[in-house]
Amino acid sequence: MAAIDPGRVVADLRELKGLTGDDDGAQRVAWTETWKAANDWFRDQLAAIDGVSVDVDAAGNLWATAPGDSERFVIIGGHLDSVPNGGWLDGILNVLAGLEVLRALAPERRALTLKLVDWADEEGARFGRSLLGSSAVAGTLDPDDVRDLRDAEGTRLQDALANCDIDLDGAGAASARLDGALAYLELHIEQGPVLLDTGRLASAVSGTFGDERYLITFTGQSAHAGSTPMRLRRDSLAAAATAALEIREVGIRHDGVCTVGAMKADPGVITAIAGSTEMMLDLRHLDAGTLATMLEENLDACRAAAEKFDCEVTHRRVFGATPTPFHPRLVELARAAVDDAGGGDGPPIPSGPLHDATEIGRLVPTVMIFAQSDPPLSHTAIEDSPEDALRVAIEAYGRTVGGALEAVASGELEETKA
Repeated sequence: MAAIDPGRVVADLRELKGLTGDDDGAQRVAWTETWKAANDWFRDQLAAIDGVSVDVDAAGNLWATAPGDSERFVIIGGHLDSVPNGGWLDGILNVLAGLEVLRALAPERRALTLKLVDWADEEGARFGRSLLGSSAVAGTLDPDDVRDLRDAEGTRLQDALANCDIDLDGAGAASARLDGALAYLELHIEQGPVLLDTGRLASAVSGTFGDERYLITFTGQSAHAGSTPMRLRRDSLAAAATAALEIREVGIRHDGVCTVGAMKADPGVITAIAGSTEMMLDLRHLDAGTLATMLEENLDACRAAAEKFDCEVTHRRVFGATPTPFHPRLVELARAAVDDAGGGDGPPIPSGPLHDATEIGRLVPTVMIFAQSDPPLSHTAIEDSPEDALRVAIEAYGRTVGGALEAVASGELEETKA
């Protein structure tokens, strides 16, 4: 394949950062005007590539198609949307690297069609439902589960989608987009410290963690903070805090991660015992069995804490994703590509954060490449990667796409959905 230009990708990244960010960081939150502006910019770049057609599916995902001799296709891409005050690389690196790959490959004759996708609302930042567009394509999105989700201003998810000409109840029709898909490849910054800690600029990714998210509600009795003795209190916040400490130990015990990300106590005043407390719980692991064990131990910890403080507890699942191991042949190709690009050889690493590859990887052979993050932080304006790491990862991504096209065309990968 023709050589790709990592420098042009970095320049595109900086241009879009200036167009859709401010001093606080990236502002490309899905379904907002700034997100629409990013999509308009992206469409302009695609329009400059001869032979590429662009359309939007029923879930709001944008597709750019470079036809090959066969209608069967390989997918590249990721997502343009960001969290509020987010980083300049999270998500958008994979779309703009895919844009550069499309620039290089579209003029060439290929056995297979190549499709670049911008998945809609990967972050779930506005309404709390991650991987919205890719889950619609993967067939795991239930409109009834999400239609009444509201943002901070009270706008319903269903109405925000309608404002962008997306009918939530019809979003499932996007699943037809995977008919004929043979592989999916995604590039991302690591968003963590492993590559920095080991001195590696990039790495193949072995798969994504499974994830369970729950809303836990502890119910006790609100009472006056001055007149109620400690031994007679039904303190829901004390119960939630006690559970949170044990939940941390569960994550350590199983070499996974368990996070209590937020608590909301009611009535939420300094002079009253919390009558009810909502707690948001996130837990992740690469092994499905261990993830299930962690979940049960977390719920046991909540029940024990509720009993200790004479409270009641209920739980509601708000999101779940099974662990997604990536295709071994594609991982092998990505690992070799990283080494050839100057990133150094090393074992593939798993991804703790979810990605659209989590949804698509259950149906189509998939692989990801990570670029080193330094500082090892994301979802923040100070997110960054060394330019050397970006260049290595972008070059490795291009090499992997070329290798995947050859592998699929030669029959090395299964030509059916996994």
